[in-house]
Amino acid sequence: MTLKLEQIGDPSVKSVRRVKKIVKARKTMEGAGVILNRAIGFDDPYQYDPFLLFDDFRSDNPEDFMKGFPWHPHRGIETITYVLKGQVEHEDSLGNKGIIGEGDIQWMTAGSGIYHQEMPLPDPSGKMYGFQLWANLPQKDKMMPPKYRDITAEDIPVVKQDNGVSIKIIAGTLEGIRGPVSDVTISPEYFDITIPPGTDYIRNTVKGHRLLLYVFEGSGYIETPENGSVNQVKIENRNMIIFEDGEQMKITTRDGEARLLLFSGKPINEPIAWYGPIVMNTDEELRIAYDELQKGTFIKAHTA
Repeated sequence: MTLKLEQIGDPSVKSVRRVKKIVKARKTMEGAGVILNRAIGFDDPYQYDPFLLFDDFRSDNPEDFMKGFPWHPHRGIETITYVLKGQVEHEDSLGNKGIIGEGDIQWMTAGSGIYHQEMPLPDPSGKMYGFQLWANLPQKDKMMPPKYRDITAEDIPVVKQDNGVSIKIIAGTLEGIRGPVSDVTISPEYFDITIPPGTDYIRNTVKGHRLLLYVFEGSGYIETPENGSVNQVKIENRNMIIFEDGEQMKITTRDGEARLLLFSGKPINEPIAWYGPIVMNTDEELRIAYDELQKGTFIKAHTA
């Protein structure tokens, strides 16, 4: 279906974001044998800057996830874990430990270095649904002290718009309401958005920031400019949508509800040197990190 350009969203907004690429998450194995679907992390990392990796670990089979993610290091990144069903038991080398459950978030800034483990636990029906996003840190913050933010579902504000769209604000600000994560360098937005059937969702976006969407329930259509008109591109479960720059995007649902995650952030625009769980700016910094792991000098500071 093709529409005239002026039919998309607010006509005063000139720069509508074009769909650059749609990535279908594909199965992979991580940790001690966790089967998950990865939507970011296989190809050129610069196209997702400031984000690095996104894993979808939804499963109805405990054998897919019970082996978990035993002790492993991180440096130079932030990991954001969001649980929908079941629980994740976490513990780190600095003595922090706890459990996050349905609707909870753990936002961990690895900074200068940390060891931790994450062990998924099923709900009573055997299900475990959740996501993990990695965000990069700029060079000036790579070696900052590690930091944890454990955020309960009750701490996450929900905005309900007149058209029935419901938005959980994990990070960022919407309609004057700020999410609980606010002190992050890349100025991220992280929203969990539910769009009812037959509804338009229009989001004005920050020009110059990266914008990604991940669909995890239902389907919809994104209106994307093409040669002076607007094409409707279908998006569905386990699709990661990467946008070009612009000031606005629009999603339309038809017969069914859609639920998706929205991520946006300011690109860091620095070199990426990445091997395993450590992301630095140069190969020399990576070599130093792995030398320190062998020597036992990797941990630099207590959590902030």
